[in-house]
Amino acid sequence: MSLQAMLIVAAALFAIGLYGALARRNAIVVLMGIELMFNAVNLTLVAMGRYVAPQTLQQDISTVLTGQVFALFIIAVAAAEVTLGLGIVFAMYRHTESVDLTDAVQMRH
Repeated sequence: MSLQAMLIVAAALFAIGLYGALARRNAIVVLMGIELMFNAVNLTLVAMGRYVAPQTLQQDISTVLTGQVFALFIIAVAAAEVTLGLGIVFAMYRHTESVDLTDAVQMRH
């Protein structure tokens, strides 16, 4: 698979995630959209790490694994984001019995 094809797939994933995060009112769908955007960034980092610094015998291992290390860091941040986001969604559901983001404005009062 070429670099261009991987970047096109990543851009499509990012666009779908952005649409899900901005156009929906359901908090769980918004979280899923954010996760799609994280996965698109991960795919881009791994693809760039693979094609920009191809593995040869002359390169050391740190330059080859840079994209993968950044992807692992983003996965760890995404896991923390999901944990925090779902905690907020559960608290919102207990308070309003809905996961609609328009109801979250009422939680300020």
